[in-house]
Amino acid sequence: MNNLSDFIQGLLRPEDSDGAVLFWAKEILGALLILSFFWMLSQMAGMVLEKWGRKLTAFTSTDLDDRILQRSIPHVSRLLNMLGFYLAVRSLPLHEKVVIVISGVLFVALVVILFNLVYHALDELLQWYLGRRQADEALISRHMLPIAEKIALLFLMGAALIIILKHFNYDIFSIITALGIGSLAIGLAAKDTLAHMISGFTLMLDQPFHIGDRIRLAGGQVGDVIDIGLRSTKIQGLDSTVLVIPNSDLCNSTVINMMRPTAVSQGRITLGVGYNSDVERVKALLLEIAQGNPEVLPDPAPVALFTAFGDSALTMLLLFWVNDPAALGRVTDQLNSAILRRFREERIEIPFPVRTVIVDKMVEQPR
Repeated sequence: MNNLSDFIQGLLRPEDSDGAVLFWAKEILGALLILSFFWMLSQMAGMVLEKWGRKLTAFTSTDLDDRILQRSIPHVSRLLNMLGFYLAVRSLPLHEKVVIVISGVLFVALVVILFNLVYHALDELLQWYLGRRQADEALISRHMLPIAEKIALLFLMGAALIIILKHFNYDIFSIITALGIGSLAIGLAAKDTLAHMISGFTLMLDQPFHIGDRIRLAGGQVGDVIDIGLRSTKIQGLDSTVLVIPNSDLCNSTVINMMRPTAVSQGRITLGVGYNSDVERVKALLLEIAQGNPEVLPDPAPVALFTAFGDSALTMLLLFWVNDPAALGRVTDQLNSAILRRFREERIEIPFPVRTVIVDKMVEQPR
């Protein structure tokens, strides 16, 4: 019994070393009351969130709040229980160093639980965002989601570390300064790579084109987007070659999306007919040929125009629209063949360039 009393008195603060065991029992009872209160509070919080929280989230049209609530309830209960342990230990009349060590460990556990709660809520938000994407957009999102999760995790870990160090009275200013200088050095060393990665995030968020879209680059190349990565975008050209373009180049240049907001594409056929041709008849034939092709859209309807007087021919233009950019070359070939065949049948001349050279004979005048 004396050994137990000595042990208890050794745990007490020096100023309380002469106190009775009754004082120690009261303090333990107070700590147990604190633990009981926070345990009951955690149980009540779980029941309220489970019952009333679900009723409140039922009024919303999205299931995001239901999913976040389901992931958060266990962490809220753990947080309240751990807070009870922390306050109970702080209330005990233990030696100051013992209180600092135990409460420090419990404070670290509190911060970990809190930031784990925030991380799970953010993770649920990202998963919900991915689930709402369409099939083509989901390919882009699958590239973006792991990176976003890692960035959020690093940010939360950094914030938690700063809070813990601040709690133990460490000078965090020097750490933040060192991290800032290190980040600046890394940014200067890898500025091109970082520029491509930031541009990749811009393309994924802004979405000027999606995977599967046919685009025309500023240099005139046409191809289908097959992959959007963090550093580069891959485009399959019409000749089946793959262009690998850095994302920063795409962000800083003009790109024509041939699929959005609509996949309807315009085709043009320019040809010349002889000066003795009936222009109205030629336009009627061009429209008839275009309207007879099943892949040419009736709306917008084809248009035939007389555009210019050429050196050796009257210039005609046929405009037509197709529903798929990939079919434009094939339809143009079909229309060209049909125009050539029909003009031969109608004896409409498609002249070659002709140049007439007139040579004047100079008559030598007698002197």
